[in-house]
Amino acid sequence: MHERTRAFVDFMVRCDVLTFGDFVAKSGRKTPYFVNAGRYRTGAQVAELGRFYAEVIDDAFGDGVDVLFGPAYKGIPLAVTTAIAMSERHGRDVGFCFDRKEAKDHGEGGQLVGHPLQDGDRVVVVEDVTTAGTSIRSTLPLLRAAADVEVVGLVVGVDRRERGTRGDVSALDELEEEFGLRTVSIASIDDVVEHLRDHDVDGRRVITDDDLDRIAAYRAEFGAA
Repeated sequence: MHERTRAFVDFMVRCDVLTFGDFVAKSGRKTPYFVNAGRYRTGAQVAELGRFYAEVIDDAFGDGVDVLFGPAYKGIPLAVTTAIAMSERHGRDVGFCFDRKEAKDHGEGGQLVGHPLQDGDRVVVVEDVTTAGTSIRSTLPLLRAAADVEVVGLVVGVDRRERGTRGDVSALDELEEEFGLRTVSIASIDDVVEHLRDHDVDGRRVITDDDLDRIAAYRAEFGAA
C-alpha cells in the first residue's frame, strides 16, 4: 500500500471524517462505516485535503488536465483547494469549476460557476466518495452541454468498492468502462481495513473486531470482487 494511502486514512480518522458504527447510506443501505467529507472544518484540514488530491491527480494525469470540476455541494471546496495545491505544489495552474443546484436566472446566469468551459478542455471531476456513481452520471451531461470538453478522469477520496449495475464489477470500474475516463481513488475500503486492522491512530484503536466482522459481511453482500 502506498504510504500516501496510509497517511490519508489516518488523516480522515483524525478529522472524524471516517467513522465506524451504524449508519444509513444515501443508497438506503445500512452500512457499518461512513465517510462524511462535511466534517473537514478548518483551513488547515481543507488545505491538507487538497494536497492529497493534487498529488494523486499529478501522478495519474500529469499535465493532461486543464480544469477541475467539483459537483455541488461537497465537491466545491474540493475543486478549489485541489486547484490551489496543484499551483503551489506541482506548478500547474489549472482552472476550477462547479455547478449550482439550480440554474441562476439573473446576473451572469447559468448553472456553472468558475472557469468557463471551452471546447477541448480536459476535465477531471473530484468527489469525496463513490458508492453507485449516481453523481458522475448526472455531472457528465452537464459538462458536455456546456462545451465540447473531454472528461478525462474522476478522482475520489474513498472508493467503497460496491458493485455497480453489472455483476461483480465495482461502480468505479463500471464508470471507467461506460464513459471512457480514468477513475482513481486515494483509498478504498479495502485499504482502510488493511491499514487500521493492526494500526492505532494517535494511540487509539479505531476499528474493533466487531467493526471488521460487520464490514466483511457488508462487503460480502454488496461489495465488488
